[in-house]
Amino acid sequence: MIEIKNNYSLRSHNTFRIDVRAKKFIEYSSKESLKSLIETGEVVPPFLHIGSGSNLLFLEDYDGTILHSKIEDIDIVEEDEKSLVLRVGSGVNWDELVAYTVSKSWYGLENLSLIPGEVGASAVQNIGAYGVEVKDFIQLVETIDLEGRKRNYSPEECQYAYRYSIFKEKENKNIIVTHVHYKLSKQEQYNLEYGSIQRALSDYEDVNLANVREAIIKIRQTKLPDPEQIGNAGSFFMNPVVDKVHFEKIQKEYPDMPFYRIDEDHIKIPAGWMIDICGWKGKSIGQAGVHDKQALVLINKGTATGSDVLLLSKAIQKDVYQKFGIEIYPEVNFIG
Repeated sequence: MIEIKNNYSLRSHNTFRIDVRAKKFIEYSSKESLKSLIETGEVVPPFLHIGSGSNLLFLEDYDGTILHSKIEDIDIVEEDEKSLVLRVGSGVNWDELVAYTVSKSWYGLENLSLIPGEVGASAVQNIGAYGVEVKDFIQLVETIDLEGRKRNYSPEECQYAYRYSIFKEKENKNIIVTHVHYKLSKQEQYNLEYGSIQRALSDYEDVNLANVREAIIKIRQTKLPDPEQIGNAGSFFMNPVVDKVHFEKIQKEYPDMPFYRIDEDHIKIPAGWMIDICGWKGKSIGQAGVHDKQALVLINKGTATGSDVLLLSKAIQKDVYQKFGIEIYPEVNFIG
């Protein structure tokens, strides 16, 4: 299946609900149909491949081609008594995949419940939450580039780091993810180190996959607004990592500051906490605002433009740096 639309509204294809248009919008349902689009010259620069648009901020109309995958197959490609490897199409909704693995009693992805987006984006962004990053389960990433060349990448070749892969680099923007392989466990195992998970699970009689997923969902729903109701892209900024000396300097003034120790010399500080301390929680600039329950989330209050959100984000960055001497960087990608 190939569907091509011109002068197409992207409002339903970005979770900020920014009302911009694409010169051309193309959806495809298989690796073969994507290859056909490339070979017939339908896909030429400038182009942008998107998932559900949950990590994008459009600053203006897109004067080029937007590509969107509808590859939605899920297959077991390896299996033994202890584990299995799933090959998943890039267009599969991420949370629906997590729900599917939980229903099958396959362990690994449950802490990543309710993260918006699609499977292809999971491999590009290295999504993570509550002590888990998707890179820990990725076995292989299948791709095709604008020359029609297919290539499979190992996790090492993807060079995964915090919210990073080589696919985010400018020179690799012509590489399109078509399938991702995840290795999951059949044996019971959980990652419950985060205190918020432990507190949420105290309401349940048993610890099992279904309850862990439900607990994660409840935690996220208390912190993050539903994009269907309030336009947002989840966590707008990445949590910064600072050296021990800088951390201890801040801790002297804020002894109750939350933090996560990376190693002996580096500590991660929640960006949301710093934004809150700077007084931004619940505040707005025009139609762009900071969520009143989670300062890490910027929201569209109704008619905000991408430029409105950008202006707000720059004001927040400036205040955080002035108060803490720490640069915070957007997790969201600016388009335009």
